[in-house]
Amino acid sequence: MIRLSRKTLLAIEAVVDVAFHAGTKPVQSSEITRRQGIPRRYLEQALQQLVRAGILGGVRGPRGGYRLSRERRRISVADIVRAVRAMETASDPVEEPVGSPIGQSVVQPLWAELQEEFMQRLDAISVQDLCGRARDAGIEREGAERLDFTI
Repeated sequence: MIRLSRKTLLAIEAVVDVAFHAGTKPVQSSEITRRQGIPRRYLEQALQQLVRAGILGGVRGPRGGYRLSRERRRISVADIVRAVRAMETASDPVEEPVGSPIGQSVVQPLWAELQEEFMQRLDAISVQDLCGRARDAGIEREGAERLDFTI
């Protein structure tokens, strides 16, 4: 089974939390920790990597926090996965040319194909899609001001 690391899953949760709960003010990491139960030590590392990757923008100051740096429909789950993978130091066994001839010629290429298909599927899922799922699941938005566009 293709697996995402715990850190990757936590980063996805954090980005969706920022997108889902964002209002006029940035979302503070302490709010994400409280709502999602993400350990702060993992969260801060992931948030900084997401800022470096251009997924989140950091706002400094006492009322600072994090905002999406792009529209949520323009951020895919795969973008988040790629950002966290860049941070993780463990190498991918598919990228290491070691093992038997069958492993190198058959198993590793198969695994690489499956990973590519998996990432293509994640590219098709946006943060906006996940926010819609959260809304459909009945999750309440905290602190986000409701915008009313009725005339």
